[in-house]
Amino acid sequence: MGGSNLSRSINGSVLYSENANSVDSVEETAAPDTAAPDTVAEGVEEDKPAQFIDPWTVESEGAIDYDYLINEFGCQKIDQSILDRMERLTGKKVHRFLRRGIFFSHRDLTQLLDLYEAGQKFYLYTGRGPASEALHFGHLIPFHFTKWLQETFDCPLVIQLTEDEKFLFKPDLKLEECHRLAFENAKDIIACGFDPKKTFIFTDLDYIQHLYPTILKIQKATTYNQSKAIFGFNGSDNIGKSSFPAVQASPSFSSCFPVVLQGIENMPCLIPCAIDQDAYFRMTRDVATKLRFRKPSLVHCKFFPPLQGRGGKMSGSAANSAVYVTDTPKQIKDKINKYAFSGGQETLELQRQLGANVSVDVSCEWLSFFLEDDERLAQILRDYGSGAMLTGEVKKELIGILQEMVQEHQQRRTKVTEEVLREFLRIRPLEF
Repeated sequence: MGGSNLSRSINGSVLYSENANSVDSVEETAAPDTAAPDTVAEGVEEDKPAQFIDPWTVESEGAIDYDYLINEFGCQKIDQSILDRMERLTGKKVHRFLRRGIFFSHRDLTQLLDLYEAGQKFYLYTGRGPASEALHFGHLIPFHFTKWLQETFDCPLVIQLTEDEKFLFKPDLKLEECHRLAFENAKDIIACGFDPKKTFIFTDLDYIQHLYPTILKIQKATTYNQSKAIFGFNGSDNIGKSSFPAVQASPSFSSCFPVVLQGIENMPCLIPCAIDQDAYFRMTRDVATKLRFRKPSLVHCKFFPPLQGRGGKMSGSAANSAVYVTDTPKQIKDKINKYAFSGGQETLELQRQLGANVSVDVSCEWLSFFLEDDERLAQILRDYGSGAMLTGEVKKELIGILQEMVQEHQQRRTKVTEEVLREFLRIRPLEF
């Protein structure tokens, strides 16, 4: 669910936000037919470390400043009151990604919970741009969370595979290869454990005729200047890049799924995604107002760090920065031991004396994503930070968790036959 650079502020960060000339502020002021001004969003300090976030690029001089992104993008922080309300409405403990602030910001989540409390159903929409044979752990984050949402709120789910995007934005990829990778990735997505009665997976090439009427309406309601301001397209980009955002926006509207969603008009939609995808949905929320569609709600997750440390997100193009669902137990062990950046001290004596800097230690950060037990995680961070625990012990704990997760995924993957795949891809009414 990517190619050109966004317009940048003077410190290198993305600048198009709901706080400053945002397309999503159209309800108050009509969006001008001009590019966003080259200024920092109001209230954003200009001396922040340089970071650049768009749907295709994540760059930072240090750790990503997520509070800064919340202010700049104009979204809202997911606070404890929202978590408490979710637990009250569902009767279930919130996911560890919420408890630990991994899914950290939102757009209109409180309004969606209002609708849910009033008895109104909503659907989930997420996706994947297929550019690799297998998924890595960074790819799994939104799917694992979406599975929890599906189970917790008992709602239908649509998953878009954007092989067209990868073809347009990746110069070396052929269309046929992107289409093939979409089906391979779909098998890994299914192996995450989604309910086939409540889940519809589609590739853009195969489902485009159902999306196209809505795509056309979105394209007509969005000017090229708006598209340039949001996505940074320029005269050297192929024209397909400019047209693609409407394709990713369209599944946000239930009109694209007359069969799958049982013909419900203007059904509320919740989109779990990484924060770098927000640009697509700022445009989507703006155009929803113009087309009299319901704005989708969003929940944003933080980036899953590469093994080498913070300052970006895990990349499928750098094999040693990632752990894949196809890796063997030995490969996982070797990658963590060799490449996972450590916040521990250089010697055993210093580690016992000073303890580790757990805030930069990749193994600790990965444990915060995947270790379910809150008390155990707190103990590891406390002991490692005080010097009572060594780097090797922390890495061993992480290796065991990753090996178990990959083994379970691989076992589920073997059960995803061509027949199972066809069922998830079949256009049929979902149960909800």
